[in-house]
Amino acid sequence: MSKQNSKRVFVLGGARSGKSRFAEQICIETGAERHYIATGRAWDDEMRARIASHREERGPLWTTHEEPLALAETLHRLDAPGRVVLVDCLTLWITNLMMEESLGIEAESAALAELLPQLTASVILVSNEVGLGIVPENRMARAFRDHAGRLHQMIAASADEVFFVAAGLSLKMKG
Repeated sequence: MSKQNSKRVFVLGGARSGKSRFAEQICIETGAERHYIATGRAWDDEMRARIASHREERGPLWTTHEEPLALAETLHRLDAPGRVVLVDCLTLWITNLMMEESLGIEAESAALAELLPQLTASVILVSNEVGLGIVPENRMARAFRDHAGRLHQMIAASADEVFFVAAGLSLKMKG
C-alpha cells in the first residue's frame, strides 16, 4: 500500500453509537495488517473488564498497543506500508493529557494532525463528539470540550473521509 493508497478516516459519534464497530469494519475491509492503538486507561475494575472484553472481541488478527499519551510517536513507530492502524479514542487521549496536567495539549494535537498526511499506513481515528450538548458547568469540562473540538477540526481537515455515527448508522460527512 503506497502513500497514495493509504487513507485517513475520522469517525465521530456519541457513547455507544457504534462508532468503534464501524471503524473496525473499515479496517477489516482494507485487508491490511491490523494494529489497534488503545488510549484508554484501566482506572478501575469495570474499565479493566471492559478493556479485556474489547480485546477478546477483536480477536487474534489485531495487534494491540496500549498508549495513553504518546500517540503521535506511536503512530510514527507503527507506520509501514500494508498496515492499517485504528486509534480508539481521541477523547480518552485528551482526558489522559489533561489528567497528566499536560500544558502541551494544543501542541500534541497539532503534531498528530500534521503527522497523519505523512504516514504510509492507513489510519482510522475514533472520537466522541462532545460539542452537541449544552455548555458544561465547570471549567475542566469546558476545557475538555474545547480541546476536543479544536482537535476534531484539525483531524477532520487532514482526513480523507469523515463519518458521524449514531444509533449504529453512519453518515458520510467528507470524502
